[in-house]
Amino acid sequence: MFAFMAFLPILVTIILMVGFNWAAKKALPLAWLLAAIIALTMWKMNLISVLGYSIFGLFKALDVLIIIFGAILILNTLKQSGAMATINNGFNGITKDRRIQAVIIGWMFGAFIEGAAGFGTPAALAGPLLVGLGFPPLAAAMVALIFNSTPVTFGAVGTPVYGSMGTIGATLEGMGASPETFKMVLSMWSAIPHGIVGTFIPLLGLCLLTKFFGKERSIKPALEAAPFAIFAGLAFVIPYIITAALLGPEFPSLVGAIIGLPIVLFAAQSGFLVPKKTWDFPDKSEWEEDWKSVIDTGDIGESKMSLFKAWIPYVLIALILVITRIPALGLKALLNSDALAIQIPNILGIQDLTYVLKWAYLPGTIPFILVALITHFVHGMNKEQVKNAWINTFKQITGAAIALFAGVALVQLMLNSGVNEGSLPSMMTAMAEAAASIAGQAFPFFSPFIGVLGAFMSGSNTVSNILFSSFQFETATILGMPQVLLVALQNIGGAVGNMICVNNIVAVCATVGTIGAEGKLIRRNAIPCFIYGIAVATFVAILIYSGYNPMPL
Repeated sequence: MFAFMAFLPILVTIILMVGFNWAAKKALPLAWLLAAIIALTMWKMNLISVLGYSIFGLFKALDVLIIIFGAILILNTLKQSGAMATINNGFNGITKDRRIQAVIIGWMFGAFIEGAAGFGTPAALAGPLLVGLGFPPLAAAMVALIFNSTPVTFGAVGTPVYGSMGTIGATLEGMGASPETFKMVLSMWSAIPHGIVGTFIPLLGLCLLTKFFGKERSIKPALEAAPFAIFAGLAFVIPYIITAALLGPEFPSLVGAIIGLPIVLFAAQSGFLVPKKTWDFPDKSEWEEDWKSVIDTGDIGESKMSLFKAWIPYVLIALILVITRIPALGLKALLNSDALAIQIPNILGIQDLTYVLKWAYLPGTIPFILVALITHFVHGMNKEQVKNAWINTFKQITGAAIALFAGVALVQLMLNSGVNEGSLPSMMTAMAEAAASIAGQAFPFFSPFIGVLGAFMSGSNTVSNILFSSFQFETATILGMPQVLLVALQNIGGAVGNMICVNNIVAVCATVGTIGAEGKLIRRNAIPCFIYGIAVATFVAILIYSGYNPMPL
């Protein structure tokens, strides 16, 4: 009974968002209110505690919100300056083979945008670019979403991992464990299963592309491009895994793409592993009606800016991130110091409930907002362009802000509901105990799909991690399984869920003009989503059942 009541706010969220198409900014505040009522009545928490932990959650949401704001600001700045059009046009003329174009733009360029910006921007950018090159709009939307999976766990310089750590960091400290060490191990073990399966995601995406949109309606043309697709997979995941193991969550997707993209571009231009026979879609006169755009999407745009100048902001982002994240250079300690932090101690008089905002170390501030300001001058933007970039960013952040504030407040309340007069475990612990008893030792096979569910209903790997990382951690503890491996499966599942999450599907369909085809995309993308989830679950389950634990707690 208590486990069901603890799960009720999340269940209501799922029903409202999936069944009734409510936006997260509407569903999550209601879920928090329901959780607060349950905490006050069944868990017998006092009002000060309910408000205090909820307010703490509001403050914790600022960390993620600042990163999101900076990521969107960079993107809007490049759109307004014309740099994005130049970058897009730079991909023209490399190859006429649609399979190779899909891998270069959807997989490699999409991964770069994910590493730098994240939050649904890669598919929304890659989709229209592919349409501009001649892809059926529905095909462009499908393949862009499938490819935007492996990089997502480390998107927007590691925001999803920070979202995860924001909910379990205090628990780790309470256990006498180092959150920093856990974060590093979590990054590595999120990257390894991702990398193993992600190697084959370009090929899997091409299989669906040729099966549903080719003249042959077969995966045979995709298999002909398998050598190049797997090569492109390896070009990204090898530096991706190494970076996650050595540097943590900020860099894997960014570095994997920065290293992999020029390698794959050079291979394509040189004809290395490229199929001899060029593959293309049927003539436009043969396209099915739902392949087409119902709006005029225009072309990919023109810009007089040089390619070098257009890429300067991303080069600066990469350089600043490296300089500020390597301890030996000294800037990391300075930016991460308490001296620069903003602290709000003892919220509502609750002892030790202190919020610390290390604004200088958040990538949303340095480098994102900093580079956006520099770009205003480097790209010679006029006042109107600068104004539009900032106004559009504030408009876009509003919905995300409401959802994040409510979502993090909900999680913090559920996490700390163990502070009650009824001597009950926290809501999160109650749910974990129930899940452990139902799933038992088979729980690793359910774990990534909990992450998928979170992303599906919230539209974000970050929000999915905020909602369910503590749940996965608690369940692992109860079952005696390695917590870091199950939280890693949560990280991975939340990323894979981007293929089918309602927000991304709607956003991509809107940008390429396939409005009304959302249901078909979700059904088709559910195929690679399920394959990905089962594959990573099997790999991690083998490790768990063999007794391996990378970080015993």
